[in-house]
Amino acid sequence: MRSLLLTSLFAAVALAQEPVLSVSTTEVIVPVTVTDANGKFVSNLEKKDFKIYDEGKLQDLTYFSRERNQPVVVGFLLDLSNTSRLHWKNYQESAIELALALLPDDPRYSGYLITYSNEAELAVNTTSDSQKIVEKLRKLKPGGGAALYDAIYMACTSRSLVKGEPLEPRRVIVVIGDGHDNASKKTLNEVLEIAQRNLVTIYGVSTVAFGFNNEGEKVLTQLTEETGGRVEYPLQGLYKDVSGYLSTPSDEGNYALKVGTGGYASEIARGMFRAVANTTGEVTTQYLLRFTPQAQDAGRVFRNLRVEVSLPNVKVRSRKGYYPYGPDVTTKKK
Repeated sequence: MRSLLLTSLFAAVALAQEPVLSVSTTEVIVPVTVTDANGKFVSNLEKKDFKIYDEGKLQDLTYFSRERNQPVVVGFLLDLSNTSRLHWKNYQESAIELALALLPDDPRYSGYLITYSNEAELAVNTTSDSQKIVEKLRKLKPGGGAALYDAIYMACTSRSLVKGEPLEPRRVIVVIGDGHDNASKKTLNEVLEIAQRNLVTIYGVSTVAFGFNNEGEKVLTQLTEETGGRVEYPLQGLYKDVSGYLSTPSDEGNYALKVGTGGYASEIARGMFRAVANTTGEVTTQYLLRFTPQAQDAGRVFRNLRVEVSLPNVKVRSRKGYYPYGPDVTTKKK
């Protein structure tokens, strides 16, 4: 018995002494996406073409890169609520394709999987092995409520970090869901702040289909726009290029492509493919800017950022701002 107690004591001490990595940085990373009037990526800009303003004051860039395939750690947040049931298999396959595309079995790229229904769960901790995430994704089934905010908070506080975060690799979250939340303990403002403090860029692949509206869309839009990402809607506008769109009455809907037909399934598959390709393309083609804030005494006050590009008729997308200091959180080092 004495030997067993000593063994347990030593194990507890060893666990308490496990190395941790503090989530903080004195440098701000700003991923930037630049697109032309047709929505195509502009990928030939130089450092001199960018200006970044912190509370209206021009900053000196300490780092600039336009290289493709920069190191990244991606959190895949998958909605398992009842609202995902209708097209579950399609979104399940899309999540698998995203995992395979963004985690190409290269140690520079890592990811983790968080599922959320009535509660958020870290289904797969940070790994460079995409198959661990894929295997878990194939076993999942939807059902229950939606704790989206808790899932985002968990992504920022309760998974293993990779050395060098959030600068190299940078941090990305992809939410695959409709943005609604009815089960979280955290609030929208709380998770938006902790995402900004952690220098996370959030993307969304919306599960809202066929012109239906959902209050969660506003939430997903706010989360993505405030952090520099955007939302893809793979099941919206599927028929816009189909001859006879909304001209063929039927019991299941006034659509040219009938439910259960090959054309219907093909349009859904194309919509999913575009969403995966667009999200993957943006994550891997962003410009990366870094600067050291001149105002280090601003405490916990949110600071607004503005990025300008010396090129007409382009759209610039980046995070709206940052907090000078990261959250008071420690996370296990990977």
